[in-house]
Amino acid sequence: MKDTENRPILSLIYAASENDVIGKDNDIPWRLSADLKRFKQLTTGHPIIMGRKTFESLGRPLPKRRNIVISRNAAFHAEGIELYGSLEAALAACKGEAQAFIIGGAGLFAESIDKDLIDTIYFTRVHAEIDGDVSFPLPESDAWQITDVASNQADEKNEFAYTYVTLKKG
Repeated sequence: MKDTENRPILSLIYAASENDVIGKDNDIPWRLSADLKRFKQLTTGHPIIMGRKTFESLGRPLPKRRNIVISRNAAFHAEGIELYGSLEAALAACKGEAQAFIIGGAGLFAESIDKDLIDTIYFTRVHAEIDGDVSFPLPESDAWQITDVASNQADEKNEFAYTYVTLKKG
């Protein structure tokens, strides 16, 4: 049973192609300006929790958010982040926050789903088959209820059509 006292609403936020690819060479293998704006709008003002490789792919802490990095390497250091050795320690540091977001990578997504910690998933389906080296499928379970869906077409700033899906624990 998870400890919910003073625990923030914990959300996953990520995008995946039709073949569930989420990354290639430690980067996002597509350009969707609207999805980046949505990510910023949803996560600003909240802690974002990520693995070290995800942080390194960003290249810097994201502004107006607590940047929490999980790494087994206690010697890892970067300006503007909080470092924790486990997901549990990172979540303990978020007690009292209204909401926190897990933003990557696949291992952290899987761990948080497996431990039944996630309340909401903000998912973007990129409507293309993409070559990549990291994948993560949308969790399939009767426990999830789709609460919002919005389809979008490709345009000059978004190279593929995409659909936003919000799922909440039912």
